[in-house]
Amino acid sequence: MRRSLLIRAAAVATVAALAVSGCTGTEGKSTGGTAGHVAFLDFGDFGGGSNPQQNYNPYLEATRLGAFDYVFEPLIAYDNFHCEARPWLATKFEWKDPKTLVWTLRDGVKWNDGQPFSADDVGYTFDLLKQNKALDIKGIWRYLSGVQVTDPKTVTMTFAQPGASTFNLFSDIKIVPKHVWSTVKDPVTFTNAEKPVGTGPYTVKSFNPQQLTLGRNPDYWQADKVQVDELRFHKSDNGGQIDQLKLSRGEYDTNAMFVPDIKKAFVDRDPEHNHYWYPPGGTISVYLNLTKAPFNDMAFRKALVPAFNRQDIVDKAQLGYVKPASQTGLVIPGQEQWLPKDIPNNGIMGYDPAKADADLTAAGYPKNAQGKRVGKDGKPISFTFRTPGAWTDWVQAGKIIVANLNALGLTVRQEGPTPESYEADRKAGNYDALLGVHGGSCNMYRNYYEPLASAASAPIGKQAVSNFVRWQDPHTDQVLDTLANATDENAQKAAVGELSKVMVDQVPVIPLWYGARWFQYRTTRAVGWPNEQDPYAIPTDNLLIITHLKPAEAAK
Repeated sequence: MRRSLLIRAAAVATVAALAVSGCTGTEGKSTGGTAGHVAFLDFGDFGGGSNPQQNYNPYLEATRLGAFDYVFEPLIAYDNFHCEARPWLATKFEWKDPKTLVWTLRDGVKWNDGQPFSADDVGYTFDLLKQNKALDIKGIWRYLSGVQVTDPKTVTMTFAQPGASTFNLFSDIKIVPKHVWSTVKDPVTFTNAEKPVGTGPYTVKSFNPQQLTLGRNPDYWQADKVQVDELRFHKSDNGGQIDQLKLSRGEYDTNAMFVPDIKKAFVDRDPEHNHYWYPPGGTISVYLNLTKAPFNDMAFRKALVPAFNRQDIVDKAQLGYVKPASQTGLVIPGQEQWLPKDIPNNGIMGYDPAKADADLTAAGYPKNAQGKRVGKDGKPISFTFRTPGAWTDWVQAGKIIVANLNALGLTVRQEGPTPESYEADRKAGNYDALLGVHGGSCNMYRNYYEPLASAASAPIGKQAVSNFVRWQDPHTDQVLDTLANATDENAQKAAVGELSKVMVDQVPVIPLWYGARWFQYRTTRAVGWPNEQDPYAIPTDNLLIITHLKPAEAAK
């Protein structure tokens, strides 16, 4: 089954980051390993395209190899399941005011060449990104106005505007050593191929176009938590038949790929050791063109919320791999702490066509003598629902959605344009109804700003940035501004609560299901992988995962 491109894009990102966390097992023999440690783990692909070359520059996103995520470290590491920041190279971060953020750095950290880590390295890193815009892949200098080294353990950042809404970006900024990078002639083309110097748990041990091997850094600042001596990455076929065969044969300790029948192909081959967990990612929602009737009527939209058989979509179109989504726009259960307590069932709506039927009639959209639902102009309501014709899972979901709507007396026809046409029409507002993806990150401001902010919209015929439904609401914009300025967690949660109620009460979009983050793992060599019972991280939180893993034998 060909997966939808948006979902595949998320999966590819997961593969790349997981590839970063290991390698495949095609070389068989271990180098022995330290007593009480896992000798080696085999993970997935290591990136770099079809002809990978050594590139450990963490800012050259298109061609860097997966090792970067284990050689270099950020100031904070996010648990992206619960959206909690974990101190890493920094032990403390404090907002002095909405535009001033102070970092206190960790003592005792060394670069893997033995040089001490200090605030000068942090200051240099951010200045490097400022001076070389091509390296600022997260766009952090769109928000920063200055970075000052206050003392050897303190860095003060100032922002042009209130900066709390950009805080999670710091978990993606890898700190590089000033004493190495300041000697580089052109950082934009620097591949950092020879013995890359970082503060991370691993160093590059060997490389060829088919295999990348990392070795444990014994002088790592929390070396006692790293109990895997070697990580092996192998060139893959991007989750194709070869990769799936290797997974089924147990050659990977972990990977991240879509498999049509994961239970039969993987779990049933070794139920004791073969496991998978697909935590929720972005939300896939019904987008209605809010500039058109009847979609511009809030009562009509609210009546449609229970009209969709989400579980049917999950089971038939998504193979049971995902979960129905919350109407709040939050990813449940990980972001449950942001949820207002007075929203029932975490905002997850059940299938109730009888209620939808009654609510549509009560809202002024009755059925005529032929059983067709009519608008307030007395004419039968007819519209199209679009899904890209090449995205087979979305096409199947679309069939269920259209059937649910037609069962209510609406006249809905499914269309399957090319992905390119679909995307262009969605941006321009040239549609009636279709599917869209939003949220799923730990940046609550962006999660709501992108689908709901007036500034992210545009008149019909013009390309919207991300507000493709054309939601225009001064209250929403005001709450988004409040969230952007809030540095206190309670104030942030209050604003998110207001935005989630906008989603529930006014229904700008109708969430249906969460996209999956693919993740398979084996417990023959190591235990402590994140899973549904212990979701301490998502599959791409590689530093959190590698510091949690323990030898399988020790666990027994």
